[in-house]
Amino acid sequence: MGTTGRWANVGAETRLAGMSSHKSTKKGNAAPAVLPTDPESLVRFAELLKLRSLAASTQEEYLRYVRKLAARVKQDPAGLDEAQVREHLLHLKVEHAYSPSSMRSAVAAMRAYYGLHLGRDWQLFDLVRSPSAMKLPLVLTRPEVARLFAAIRELRFLMVLRLMYACGLRISEAVNLEVTDIKRDGPRVHIRDAKGRKERLVPLPQWSYEELKVWWKTHRHPKWVFPGVGRGWRDGASAVAKLAQAVEPMGVGSVQHCLRLAVVTAQLPKGTCTHTLRHSYATHLLDAGVSIRLISAYLGHVSLDTTLIYAHLTLANEAGARVVLEQLRPPTPPTA
Repeated sequence: MGTTGRWANVGAETRLAGMSSHKSTKKGNAAPAVLPTDPESLVRFAELLKLRSLAASTQEEYLRYVRKLAARVKQDPAGLDEAQVREHLLHLKVEHAYSPSSMRSAVAAMRAYYGLHLGRDWQLFDLVRSPSAMKLPLVLTRPEVARLFAAIRELRFLMVLRLMYACGLRISEAVNLEVTDIKRDGPRVHIRDAKGRKERLVPLPQWSYEELKVWWKTHRHPKWVFPGVGRGWRDGASAVAKLAQAVEPMGVGSVQHCLRLAVVTAQLPKGTCTHTLRHSYATHLLDAGVSIRLISAYLGHVSLDTTLIYAHLTLANEAGARVVLEQLRPPTPPTA
């Protein structure tokens, strides 16, 4: 695949005229809409977020938090002072028991609205702290990964999940892959517009490349590697015909639902989710001796510190440490 190396036997009829700019078209990824009930300050705030080129999901989240504030105080939130916003954040934390991550999102939204948009340099936002407990991610063993895939009966879901494990992809990155993102040279996967608006190239195992070729030939969609089929796809037209005519990529929710069912069938640990495949990919590479800096680049991490958490999970590192620990045993003191 790729602009110079598409899969074999792809005729001119499969090329999409005016191929798009690789922007994600998954449901809910369009720029958030302004609601008729939004006060003027919120309308202007929504425009500012667009000008800042924040991810659509971030824009929607910020607007949602400010709307919650407006609904609670029943007025334009632009009229509130620092003490009133402080009381609102305390309400979220104490009365609604917001998690640390939700509190951080709420504070970020308030900072953007009052600081960036309204120009109010309040000390409040520097005082609020919501640290998360350090938790090790759940990682499957290789036999558990094999059991998971054996429990998935529907090919389209099996293919996208196997690719996620093969390349350590986030679910949004996998479902939004376009045909031109699969590069025959390597082979590699070109991840575009990922988290943080970054791009990266990830090695694609040859076995996975061959699987994707076979999978794509079942539908031959001109754009999407994993086209969506919409609701009720089992009824009426065949699934293959619907895949070939899809106007959007596979939905994230449908993949997550399939995985939840497979986790139960395979009797895997509670909490196993699509992101667990990414954690497992990184840990298994580290187990095999792959450089942690390379793994960090493959995952698209900004900081190596983010990747270092997998050093706590690798069995190979622990086994080596245990050998050394056994050698630390001091001589047994003589008995009296």
